[in-house]
Amino acid sequence: MDTGVGAAALEDARFDARQGPRHKDLADDIGGPAELAEWERIDQLLAAAPKGTVYAPDAGGFVRAAFAAEAAAAAAREAELCEAARVAARADELQALRELGTLERTEPRTGDEAARDELTR
Repeated sequence: MDTGVGAAALEDARFDARQGPRHKDLADDIGGPAELAEWERIDQLLAAAPKGTVYAPDAGGFVRAAFAAEAAAAAAREAELCEAARVAARADELQALRELGTLERTEPRTGDEAARDELTR
């Protein structure tokens, strides 16, 4: 993006910031002030740069932070899914051992409490 595009985006962000207090659904938006601050930073960078400099949004702090937050949330969801699958597999294994009558001779494993909770549901 060049200076013109950055300036237009900054004006849009300023307009949105002014609208926040007037609209109930925007009043609690914490992203608005952060977005405005980031556009102001980008505008300052472009103003200080030589004429014709282009800014790459994916190199910006706000975008990097958003990508990092999305990646962390995705990793947390993936970890939860993996843990749920592990618990379900162990619950199935314990159920099969119980049906075979060998559950009493089975050594407990770390995390079996969650599998037992799964079986009692």
